[in-house]
Amino acid sequence: MSARNAVQVVIGGDTYTVRSELPPEYTQEVAAYLDAALTRIRTSAPGLELHKAAMLAALSITDELFQARRGDREVAERLNALAEEIAPLLPPAKRGKRGAKVASTD
Repeated sequence: MSARNAVQVVIGGDTYTVRSELPPEYTQEVAAYLDAALTRIRTSAPGLELHKAAMLAALSITDELFQARRGDREVAERLNALAEEIAPLLPPAKRGKRGAKVASTD
């Protein structure tokens, strides 16, 4: 098991200690991303309670994730279609396994 790092992060003006096996810099980057999303929500709706702003920030970030996954699937589908078009142009030894597909990131 890897060593767990204790990292101090600031989200929404509050300081939290996050324990993770991930590099501290990554944890800081993730926390900063969440804090920026929360700040955007709170700036656009100043009277909104913190927990409601946090929910809207979480929904916004989840939407970004879903859009990225959809884009990844579309790219994988295009690559697979191109591979099928190109395969007959290659010498038989270079065609690889028939039916091999580009993996998607689901």
